[in-house]
Amino acid sequence: MSKAETMASALPEIVWTREPAQEHLEGNDAALASVRDMIKAGKRQDLLDLLKLWDPTDVMQMLTRLRLKHARKLFKWLPANPSIKVVAELSPEFRSILMEESTLDQFRDILAGLDPEDAIEILNEFPEDAADELIARLPDVEDIATRASYADDTAGRVMARKFVALPEACTAGEAVEQMRAEADRIRKVFTVYVTDADGRLTGTVEVGKLLLAPADAPLSSIMNRDVISVSADMDQEEVLRLARKRDMRTVPVVGADGHLVGRITPKQLTRIASDEANEDMLLMSGVSAESRPDDTVFRIVRGRLPWLLAGLIGASVAATVVGSYEDQLAEAAILAAFIPVTMSMAGNAGLQASAVAVQGIATGALWSGDIVFRLLKEFLAALLNGTVAGIILGTLVMLASFVVPLEAPLDLALATSLSLLCVTTIAAMVGATIPIILDKIGIDPAMAIGVFITSSNDVLGVLIFFLMATTFYLG
Repeated sequence: MSKAETMASALPEIVWTREPAQEHLEGNDAALASVRDMIKAGKRQDLLDLLKLWDPTDVMQMLTRLRLKHARKLFKWLPANPSIKVVAELSPEFRSILMEESTLDQFRDILAGLDPEDAIEILNEFPEDAADELIARLPDVEDIATRASYADDTAGRVMARKFVALPEACTAGEAVEQMRAEADRIRKVFTVYVTDADGRLTGTVEVGKLLLAPADAPLSSIMNRDVISVSADMDQEEVLRLARKRDMRTVPVVGADGHLVGRITPKQLTRIASDEANEDMLLMSGVSAESRPDDTVFRIVRGRLPWLLAGLIGASVAATVVGSYEDQLAEAAILAAFIPVTMSMAGNAGLQASAVAVQGIATGALWSGDIVFRLLKEFLAALLNGTVAGIILGTLVMLASFVVPLEAPLDLALATSLSLLCVTTIAAMVGATIPIILDKIGIDPAMAIGVFITSSNDVLGVLIFFLMATTFYLG
């Protein structure tokens, strides 16, 4: 018996009997108790392994029977796919249970305990009519509906709508009293926002400064008028970049009319950084940014196949270049041994340079004013790296000539060394430049690190290698 079979047999058997509408079967109480015990014990994977054998309709019924705190925890554990929307379309019985009052009330309570952003992501997985019903039942329906109106990955979608905003005429003492009154509603306040008579953002006051100010001092006299805000439709990556560049703990969000509508908190900035890092990692690996570990087969193929096909095109071009030098390879077959060396060095040099460029763009450390200086540094570093790598390869060729008979070993060493020098330098410059160009035209520069940089540098590497070999070795 395999290890997996042994583990599966060791798990308790939990059986659920499909319940008629609005009726609870006592026979399911034992299953509920077992599920509840596993949730309390934190046995996430064991429970999920058991529930994988259940029909989705039975899982939905069981969720509605659990106590709220247990149902909320289990719901967070459940994988995102297949989505509730898909299952509802495939199973009329599942959809009918989903639309029952008890089911909607349970999901309302589950969603009410989540962050609005998490709640919106879950609502997107529900059929439209069920999502509308749930939104109407949520206690903070206005906040959810407002967030849902903004596009994904924008400041408006992730902002917190709870903040302290006071008019300019308000005194420091009154502001402190207002903060105390809002303590239960707003957990952490770092900045008090100051608005004019029309509700437009005009300044900010840090809490520390507010507490040290005279109680009768108007906010207009102590506020920072050089306020930096973002629009609700700004991309969250741009918000993060601005916050890092200006060292901002919180970022105010304003609407099209200049009215303050929310703020990006430190917690949300951290979450944005994590989301963007994960997205960049996927893009750099040649995978769609929407890919998830629990994707269906179709989603996996749809997310990866375009990148694989792009790599196939690049590899085909490189193969065409190699084929065009068929006569040279027939004349000196030893050249074929150095093709993978050249392609590998080109790919590595390009990936190193592009990774640094993408990091600089993402963190805001790469400014438009110093692009030329940074590219010059990349060029000099690549030149030095290529020189060292070329000398080492040339030395190895000369040493190998004492063991293996090579024709014109000195010429071969010169050709391979120079090709490595040129390939490393050019590949590094391509890798450093392409992300900057993509960023300027509004394309995520992380896309450059994957298939594009690798394929382009493979083609350049092979072409340069054969040019050098033809000139210095076969010529």
